[in-house]
Amino acid sequence: MPTLTRLIITLAVLAGLVYAGMLALVTFVHPTQTELTIRIPAEKLNIKPGNPK
Repeated sequence: MPTLTRLIITLAVLAGLVYAGMLALVTFVHPTQTELTIRIPAEKLNIKPGNPK
């Protein structure tokens, strides 16, 4: 059973490190918000003349 115990402890430590990394990202990284405008050419909209849609 020592091998199984070592495996479980190793997996628990790795899960703790991943959780700590996610917590650090949430705490220290602040995204910047910017306004985004994308122009779509009329040819790509597939609108036919006279179509009420």
